[in-house]
Amino acid sequence: MIQINAMQSGNPTLTNTTFSRFGFERAVGEEMTIQGVVFKTLILLLIALLAASWTWMTFSQGHTGLVTGAFWVGLIGGFALALVTTFKMAWSPVTAPLYAAFEGLFLGGISAGLEAAFPGIAVQTIGLTIATMFGMFAAYQTGIVQVTDKLKSTIILATFGIAIFYLISMILSLFGIGIPLVFGNGCVGIGFSVLVVGVAAFNLLIDFDFIANGIARRSPKYMEWYSGFALLVTLVWLYLEILRLLAKLRPR
Repeated sequence: MIQINAMQSGNPTLTNTTFSRFGFERAVGEEMTIQGVVFKTLILLLIALLAASWTWMTFSQGHTGLVTGAFWVGLIGGFALALVTTFKMAWSPVTAPLYAAFEGLFLGGISAGLEAAFPGIAVQTIGLTIATMFGMFAAYQTGIVQVTDKLKSTIILATFGIAIFYLISMILSLFGIGIPLVFGNGCVGIGFSVLVVGVAAFNLLIDFDFIANGIARRSPKYMEWYSGFALLVTLVWLYLEILRLLAKLRPR
């Protein structure tokens, strides 16, 4: 039985007002269910996997220019659709699958490139991401980790802190200024990546709790798609951070 707690998620697509943003908390017709959320999430993951597989095969055939284009289309398109879906939740039955497809193009491109440099890294990353997701779900279900207000606040602050740091580093990179210690493969860089992976994993934990809260509020059926989208956002982040960590750990 999933625990139901009022909460706020560190995931920017899930906040306390998400399920009542349009002035209601209960569905007029069909209501969201945990089975529906799981099913919609699996559909989104399958779409992302198919798109990533296309990019992967295209890269393996030597069409690097096409892969580069798909990478940027996926990155920009995914970001745009994430914003649209976040502010237009009722559109999520359409925008969430499109977001999954764009993210698949992006992830397939970056994974194929790193796979060429570090053979086997993509499979390892997928395995660790799946294991982390199920591990956090088990921890949530069994109550091993309690989703308290203090934990939520800590993860929210850590998430925004990482986001601000990444934004600053991106701006500095435009001026040719890098942060080698953090993004390098030394002890500091590896430690930073481990920390970020942990924060991303705990976002999954509080997202599960948020979805359970939405089910308790008997939210509209389309929120199953939105919840699947929100979980995918966290899983994409987790996958990228694990990929980055494994790349740092590989010998040069």
